[in-house]
Amino acid sequence: MTLLVQASMSLTLSTRSTLLLPKRLLTLHSFSCKMSSDSPPLTHSLALPSQLAAEPVQIVAAPNVSSSQFRMAIDSSLFKQWLKNMESETGILRDGSLYLKRVLIQGVDMFGKRIGFLKFEADVIDKETGKKVPGIVFARGPAVAVLVLLESVGKSYAVLTEQVRVPVGRIILELPAGMLDDDKGDFLGTAIREVEEETGISLKQEDMVDLTAFLDQSTGCRMFPSPGGCDEELSLYLYRGQVDKEIIEQLQGKETGLHEHGELIKVRVLPYEMLWRMTADAKVLTAVALYEMAKREGLLPPLKT
Repeated sequence: MTLLVQASMSLTLSTRSTLLLPKRLLTLHSFSCKMSSDSPPLTHSLALPSQLAAEPVQIVAAPNVSSSQFRMAIDSSLFKQWLKNMESETGILRDGSLYLKRVLIQGVDMFGKRIGFLKFEADVIDKETGKKVPGIVFARGPAVAVLVLLESVGKSYAVLTEQVRVPVGRIILELPAGMLDDDKGDFLGTAIREVEEETGISLKQEDMVDLTAFLDQSTGCRMFPSPGGCDEELSLYLYRGQVDKEIIEQLQGKETGLHEHGELIKVRVLPYEMLWRMTADAKVLTAVALYEMAKREGLLPPLKT
């Protein structure tokens, strides 16, 4: 299983402070928290290891972002991981042809005491042309989804969730899925927990197959549903089991989800051969493709009886 590589950054916001990356330093300057109707926006600056010869990157808060939200955004795992990705071996700043000039923090959505979603615009400049590369970012971090296949009376069924999805204005059939709740990178544990919360099915770690682990190592062994605007990276898992026909009937239409969190979920069970035609959910379609290719290549363990 692929674990999330976390940026080991510690951040103290003051007049002048240092943000520590592994073996290298990011120097931070001029953090201002003073706000009034005629005062300039909150600003912050940092020097990236890959851009030490350039001017520090300017971090600016939009007028609607408070000083506390601004500090939390800069110190969040979402922002730190984004910076780490930018400077990684496959990052866009790695070869020096592009540089990060400015980041505008536009929005912060809290999930309890932690940041759930972070919206910002990054000014990444092409050194050759001087033009800005499109860089509007909706950061939500890593997530998981599980393709649950149940064999019954010689037929294979897929277990899906029917959910209200306000952003697209539709009810969508999709895989049991969810975001990681913390920075520990427990993808497998999150996958098992989400399946139980959304379908009522309890799974064991030893029965799970990481489908994205079959991808080439250069990909990071995760799937990016919408890399043109969102940083979300998914680990897709497979579970296969055998059940009695009664279990299939009991699952169909079952109401689940965490109602206190506003989750309105119904379980839907479809014959596997119909799955790829019955939903436009990217998680489903990608999982089906990975499952079929892994099966064709003989990469899957035998189904337990």
